Amino acid sequence: MTKPDPRPAPAFTRACTLALLLLAGGAAHAAERGPADRGPADRGPADRGPAERGPADRGADNTGTAWTFGGFGTAAVSYSDNRQADFSSSVLKGTGAGASDAWSPHVDSRLGAQLGVTLDKQWYGVVQVIAEQRLDHSYRPLVEWANVKYQATPDLSLRLGRIALPIFLAADYRKIGYAYPWARTPGEVYGALSISSSDGVDASYRWQAAGLRLLTQAFVGGTDLDLYQGYTVKARKLTGVSTTADRGAFSSRISAFSSQVSIDLADELFDGFKQFGPAGEALARQYGVQRKRFNALTVGASYDPGHWFLMAELGRFNSHSFLGKTITGYASAGYRIGAFTPYLAYAASHARSPTRDPGLALDGLPPPLAAPAGQLNAGLNYLLMSVPVQDTVSAGVRWDARRNVALKLQYDRVRPGERSRGTLVNVQPGFGARTRVNLASAVLDFVF
Repeated sequence: MTKPDPRPAPAFTRACTLALLLLAGGAAHAAERGPADRGPADRGPADRGPAERGPADRGADNTGTAWTFGGFGTAAVSYSDNRQADFSSSVLKGTGAGASDAWSPHVDSRLGAQLGVTLDKQWYGVVQVIAEQRLDHSYRPLVEWANVKYQATPDLSLRLGRIALPIFLAADYRKIGYAYPWARTPGEVYGALSISSSDGVDASYRWQAAGLRLLTQAFVGGTDLDLYQGYTVKARKLTGVSTTADRGAFSSRISAFSSQVSIDLADELFDGFKQFGPAGEALARQYGVQRKRFNALTVGASYDPGHWFLMAELGRFNSHSFLGKTITGYASAGYRIGAFTPYLAYAASHARSPTRDPGLALDGLPPPLAAPAGQLNAGLNYLLMSVPVQDTVSAGVRWDARRNVALKLQYDRVRPGERSRGTLVNVQPGFGARTRVNLASAVLDFVF
């Protein structure tokens, strides 16, 4: 009988070594030329950014351990003329421009750092940390990525850890403002999926067909996201597949994923509905967010021959809850004149589920029950206002003042739909059905 080898398997040993090196090196975008230094044509989705690539992609010196360190950030201020709600770049932020403060630095400002380590031609690890406003108004850093990559063959790679969800064109750099032309990614599309990473595994395979360079990525995982005051978002059984294609100035990505989502923010409301018998229980089942299946399908393409660019994305999202079912999309174009890039964009989100529900029937209920039932109905319809119905027209200019530094000035005309707050947050009493938001932003993006 062969005596078992007591030594750990080499693959396991290297994975553990990578994890220890990253932890010892600290939490921190790579210093090499990455997506933030390139235009959309250079950044084709199949040509992934340094944070998503291993040593085989970079052609680095693999004779020993090599470290990379870099960072990125955005210093911004926005002004809104609407005092009935806040404009924010994410529903995961506590404030914005508008109701909280007419002028706000919190809409787009953030700071990030990234640390990478290469052991050899096959093993690579990365940790990325980002600080931006949270729902509790703090800027506590969040570990956005922390994974180990194994390059099994020149075309096949495997990763384990916290990984960027490959759902949108800008999935690999959606937090790096310098990497895209606008002040921020279009909220109607990117705001439909606020979670940008998951804890799990993925496999990526590069291949070619019809003159296209393609990369197919399959992923499995889940995530927990702390909101505030103990409330959380939990995504379980998250599975998906994404394929990117790149040929010259053309880039595209199509992605599909599904996850079981639980959000406990409105549990008390739906527990109240359950006290009203079958009718209330039916409403709680229909709109509650406990172990509900969230499905998403997105497709996007960009064309950038150098002097100008054109890009667009479409998305279909179904939450099977009060968060609704939506169709979203945007189109944007710009023209480069030396260091200046004027651009236009149009984005929209349309509901394919109710943004209002009569709720419990109040007729025939005794007064002691009618009053709380009415309050429950009002709470439900407040939640349904979060199904985004909105369109935004944007115009701006980007000035590449120097290498790795860009100043952007952008104007947005935001129009939420009837009985919807759109992507606005902190809605105040008196929020109107035809509310309009005029937003002006000055954004300084940088990488180092």
